[in-house]
Amino acid sequence: MLAEVLAATRYDDLPPDVVEHARRSITDWLGSALGGSIETPARLAQQIAAGFGASDQATMFAAGRGSAPAAAFANGVASHILELDDIHKRSTVHAAAAIIPAALAVAEREHADGRAFIAAVMIGYEAAFRIGEAVNPAHYYFFHPTGTVATFGAAAAAGSLLKLTADQMVNALGTAGTQAAGLWEFNADGAMSKHLHPGKAAMNGVLAADLARVGFTGATRILEGSRGFFEAMSRGPVSHQTAPHYDASRITDGLGVRWKIGENGYKLYSCCGHTHTAVDCALEIRGRRSWSKDDVLRDVSGIAIETYGPGYEIVREMNPRTPYQAKFSLAYCVAAALLDGTLGLEQFAEERFRSSALGASGADGVRDGAIAELLRRSRVTVADDLTAKYPAAWPVRLTLSLNTGATERAASDYPRGNAENPVSSGELENKFTQLVGSRFGHDIAHSAASAVHSIERSADIATLFRGLGNLGTKEHVLLSSVAP
Repeated sequence: MLAEVLAATRYDDLPPDVVEHARRSITDWLGSALGGSIETPARLAQQIAAGFGASDQATMFAAGRGSAPAAAFANGVASHILELDDIHKRSTVHAAAAIIPAALAVAEREHADGRAFIAAVMIGYEAAFRIGEAVNPAHYYFFHPTGTVATFGAAAAAGSLLKLTADQMVNALGTAGTQAAGLWEFNADGAMSKHLHPGKAAMNGVLAADLARVGFTGATRILEGSRGFFEAMSRGPVSHQTAPHYDASRITDGLGVRWKIGENGYKLYSCCGHTHTAVDCALEIRGRRSWSKDDVLRDVSGIAIETYGPGYEIVREMNPRTPYQAKFSLAYCVAAALLDGTLGLEQFAEERFRSSALGASGADGVRDGAIAELLRRSRVTVADDLTAKYPAAWPVRLTLSLNTGATERAASDYPRGNAENPVSSGELENKFTQLVGSRFGHDIAHSAASAVHSIERSADIATLFRGLGNLGTKEHVLLSSVAP
């Protein structure tokens, strides 16, 4: 049933609000992808992608052109580096990072129009969110859904652009599922694997759809089969002999009627999404008290953060040694937000941290003295009642003890940017122009934003973003005007 709906849906089937949600997602993704395209992990991925062979099929942001699989790979890696890409709370998947690079690469290669591209993005989100919800939260303990379930979404998006039949879509999903991978062990080292996951998911999705188009078969019961995705990858923090925990009904609940892209969440801080509710609470208290940095250091004697178990497992680091570890430190993110009143890229600058070659020295960790002092006053605990709300909510309680003996408290179930605590399209566009403008100049930022607004009128996506391949070089030029 899922494959039938994915294969049959076209742009004209989508309500106007769904189209608007897709446009918001594309705008938000493009900012993250462009911003990340000049970071070291992206440059390394682009170097490898170039070795796949010369091709003019699709744009690799800030790296020229490549084959559709190569472009999907390179842009997928770039999309997830800054930790500013979108997040869906029930599936815990960063959908855009894998799905939109796959959709864009295939749309450029196939010279699809803008409406087909928008529909493909929405279809990819639909597949990823539903499959992710079915296996979450058990799946999340070992597996990074952006590498696993987003592979299905990338295949569905690519398959939509290739106009696969329902049977071909089944094969594409089967081939996607057997490639789905992404283990959390990278978090112990702060390795680049997290960026690799959406890149491979995007590339594997394109491969799965391309193979299906030419008749290559995949498992027809890749989700529900006795050795399929559900059985193999939803066992949680227990022995492999214990029964898996999943809910297959999440796949078909409201399928074809309720489009899940409207549930998408957007990140306002460049760190793990499991820190965002607490950061909101910290900023709320800081604003309430009209504190300066010096006020926080003088007045706050203790910071108590209560959070939910699955999120805590990802963000439990108390003394990060690198910017990447800091993005996955709930205590660091709260301390930085309290002190600085914001949490952008600058709060994760290299100079704020110290890491020895062995990573074991007692001097290693946060170099910034004010943040280090607040971390010594911080405590993070898991609350069972908050864990019971996850993944439908991502709740936090924050209590600040003051030297006067008083306390300041804040609590929230949803971070800003979630559907239950939304941000406007204007705020997302401001995020986009600030991010892209800071790296490539505001002319490029406004030109790229205009291109997104022009997608529906574009007769050929291949002409719309082509100029973005030259960003970061002497040859970079403004994007062309809307395609005829």
